[in-house]
Amino acid sequence: MPKPAVNPKVNVIGLSKADYGGAPTTLCPGCGHNAISGHVIQACYEVGVDPFMMGKFSGIGCSSKTPAYFISKAHAFNACHGRMPSVATGAMVANHKLTGLAVSGDGDTASIGIGQFVHLIRRNLDLVYIVENNGVYGLTKGQFSATADLGSKLKKGAENPFEPIDLCGLALELGCSFVARSFSGDKKQLVPLIQAALSHKGTAILDVISPCVTFNDHEGSTKSYDYVKENDQPLQEIDYIPHFEEIEVDYEAGDVKNVQLHDGAYVALKKLEKDYDPTNLQEALRLSHEARQNHQLLTGLLYINPNKPSFDQLLNLPEEGLYGLGADTLRPSAEQFSAVMKGFMG
Repeated sequence: MPKPAVNPKVNVIGLSKADYGGAPTTLCPGCGHNAISGHVIQACYEVGVDPFMMGKFSGIGCSSKTPAYFISKAHAFNACHGRMPSVATGAMVANHKLTGLAVSGDGDTASIGIGQFVHLIRRNLDLVYIVENNGVYGLTKGQFSATADLGSKLKKGAENPFEPIDLCGLALELGCSFVARSFSGDKKQLVPLIQAALSHKGTAILDVISPCVTFNDHEGSTKSYDYVKENDQPLQEIDYIPHFEEIEVDYEAGDVKNVQLHDGAYVALKKLEKDYDPTNLQEALRLSHEARQNHQLLTGLLYINPNKPSFDQLLNLPEEGLYGLGADTLRPSAEQFSAVMKGFMG
C-alpha cells in the first residue's frame, strides 16, 4: 500500500516553507548570493511574512537577479541600474502596508546608485535593504567595485589603489535607524538579522559579505570565504523572538540585551567580548572606524533606533494605501482647485 501523504509543517499563517520558494537559480554553484536567498526564505517562513503582501525590488547585477529565486508569490520590480530606491519609494508610498524587501549589490548601491541609497536612508523608508557585497562586478568579468578594500587583489593579481566605501559606516553617518553586517555563510547570525530587519519600522540596511566564487574567492581578496572566516569579529550572538511567541531567555542574568521592535518582537543580543550597546550611535561609529583600520570585518547588529519616524509616518499617510483611494477622494473639487489657483496668484 502507498504511504499516506505527510502534511508539511506550516507557520503561524498556515503556509509551508515551500510556499516561500522561487525559481531555480542561474548563478554560479557556490555563490554566496544563493545562500542569502535561502536565508531570506527561512527568515520569512519562520516569522510568517504574507508572500502576497511583500514587494521585492532590485536593480542590475548578479545580486539583483536573486529576488526571482525566493518568494515567487510576492510583487516584484526589477528596476534600472542604480534606480531601485526610487521605484521602491513610489511603491511603498502607494501601499505602505507592503513588506518591502530590496536586494542590491555593491556596484548597484555604492557606485551608480549611491545618490539614491543616500536619500533612501535620509527619508527612512520602511524597507529592508540587503546589499549582497562581493567587491567585484561579477556580470562584467570581475573588475573592482567601490567596496573593494585598498590593496586587495583581483584573480589575475592587480591591486586596488582606491579607498573603499564602507556602506555600514556611511549608513551610520547618515542616521540610518537599523544597520547590520553579516556573512552569507553565517546562517545562525544572518537569519535572525533578516527577521529583526523585517520587524523594524524604517530603513534597515544589511550589508552581507557574499563571496564571488568565480572572480573574488582567492588569496589576496578581502571578500573571500577564507578571509572572512579569519577576520570576522562578531559583536554579539543574535536570536529573534517573534511577537507571537512568549519571550524567554535561558542565559545568565546580565548576559542578554533584549531590543524591542515596532511589532512587539524582540531581537535578543547575547554579549560576547564586551557589553556592546547597539543603540549607542557614537560607539557604533567608533567601532566601525576601528575595525576598518584593523582590517577586520565587524558583524552583527551595529546600530538600531526603533523610535525614528519612518517615511510614511512623516508623510502622515492615511490608513488606507493610496492605491486604494477612489477618484472622489483623490480629485479636488472645483472649489478646492480654485482656492489652490488663487494661492498662486498672490
